[in-house]
Parts: sequence; C-alpha cells; structure tokens
Amino acid sequence: MAQDIAETLPLHGIHVPLVTPFDRRGEIAVEALEALAHEVLDAGAAGIVALGTTGEAACLDEAERDLVTDVCARVCRERGARLTVGAGASGTRAAEASLTRLTRRPQAGAALVTVPSFVRPSAAGVLAHFRRLVEVSPVPLIVYHIPYRTGQPLDAATLRALGGLPWVAGVKLAVGGIDQDVVDLLGDPPAGFAVLAGDDVYASPMLALGAQGAVLASAHLATERFVELEASWRAGEVVRARALGHGLARLSAAAFAEPSPAVIKGVLHAQGRIPTPDVRLPLLPASPAAVRTALERLAEFPAPEARTSLHPAGKSPSWVI
Repeated sequence: MAQDIAETLPLHGIHVPLVTPFDRRGEIAVEALEALAHEVLDAGAAGIVALGTTGEAACLDEAERDLVTDVCARVCRERGARLTVGAGASGTRAAEASLTRLTRRPQAGAALVTVPSFVRPSAAGVLAHFRRLVEVSPVPLIVYHIPYRTGQPLDAATLRALGGLPWVAGVKLAVGGIDQDVVDLLGDPPAGFAVLAGDDVYASPMLALGAQGAVLASAHLATERFVELEASWRAGEVVRARALGHGLARLSAAAFAEPSPAVIKGVLHAQGRIPTPDVRLPLLPASPAAVRTALERLAEFPAPEARTSLHPAGKSPSWVI
C-alpha cells in the first residue's frame, strides 16, 4: 500500500512550511499569507505546509488554525498544488481527533504528524501510536521526526518500521545533523517511503545522500534557489549542486540564528512581503543584527525579479534583494 501512496502522493521537491503573518493588531494577515503561498508556488515549490512549527501553530487558537488552513487550501486548489497540514498531538486520542478534523479539508493531501513529544514513549509505543493514527486519518501521514524538539530519538530500524505502515507516505527528517541512522535509512529506505530533509542547513547533503525532497522554512527567502538545488542533485549535477548547497547552508544558518521563525519573518517584513515581523510569545522578534545578516547572505544570490507587495502603511513598494 505504501507504494500506491507514493504514486498518488509524490513527495518530492521543495515544500515550504508557511509562516503565519500578523498585522499590527496581532491578527492573522490573511492577504499576506495568501500572497506568500502564491509566491513560493510561482517560484517552483512543489507544495506548501500549513500549521507547521514555522507557522507558530502552537500559538494559534482553533479558529486561527482553521483560517490559516482555509487560506492555504484555497490557494492549493486554485494552483493544483500539494497541501500538507500539520496535525497530531502528544497523546494518541488527541492526535486521532486532530487528524479526524481533516475530513473537512478535501484539499489536504497529507498530514505532517510529529513523533509524540514530552511523554517519551518507547520505540514500540511510537509504532503503536502511528498504527492507531493510520486507522483514522483521512489522508496519508508524513512522520515528523525532530528529536531535539520531541525528546524522542528513533533509530533507522524504527523509522523503517514506520515507513512500512500502510498510509505512512514519508518522513520529514530533522535530527540536527547527519548521523549513522540517517545514513542507514537513506541507504535502504522502505519501498514507496519518501525521506524529506527537514534541517535547512543540512538539506544539500541530505539530498546528495538520496532524500527525495525537503520541507524548509528557509525556502521562503530563496525559493528558486532551493528548487534549483533539489533539481541539481536529482539530475546528478554535482558541481553545481555542491556550490549552491554551500551558499544556501550559509543562508539557512543565518535564518536560524535566533528561534524560528523570527529571523525569517524579519526578512520578509524588510522585503515588504508581510505587514509586521511579529511573532507570538513566548517567541520574541528577531534582533536587527540577525535580520541584517540574513539579508546579507540572501544578497549573495542573484536577485529575483522585482515584486510588489502590500506595505504595512498601505503603500505598495517594489523590492529587490
């Protein structure tokens, strides 16, 4: 069944986990969110992710989460693009309820579900958790393995077992580096199970090792270049991919110099693409120095065509990186 899922749900290319922009009243800036979704798809992204960590999903109430998902679903329906929605919870019953709500989202092509956090179950417990979830989920699951946030490490054997479950289409792998388990998994993944790079700084080596794509917050800032990176590794253009990957790693390091997505929002605001750089507590806005450094790293790449976006003051200035 996993092979059938892979054929109907092509998990390759660059997927952008969208930030949730806020206006000066602290409300969701709907027009800016919609514009961002169109911009990254225009630049070649294979899909977008709503309600990921980058979208500050934990800081949104249920009505706001619905609003974000509605906007992203509308754009993906118009564009024929892949929509993945962040779902799940630490407890299995709560995760089941979260996934069941996706029955109202026919545009959703997959759910991004973290390995249970904080409770630290055994590897067998993690497998049992996902076995229950595949029974109720209306969409295929992408396991989000990010142990430095969940506190739950998993070895390659457990990840392969997860990949063998029906209705599990892939994994977003963000382990904070490339260790032996990452190498082992990429060397022998289950059939039809897509491994997606989830650590922005390590996206290029992950793609070089065989990852089918990536889910990258940094791709807000240089979508075309990340798309080019993935295509270059897929085509075997090693020299081109290696040089581009080093440059994008420097950009990603700058984008994550402070807790995400603060720096990314700061850059998007400086570009006039979102009305404020605001994040919600307990996050704090990025420092001017961090934003300046990220802009400097971004300036190392050829400038995209000038775009026009709504300025917070109501003006519509052009910007060029």
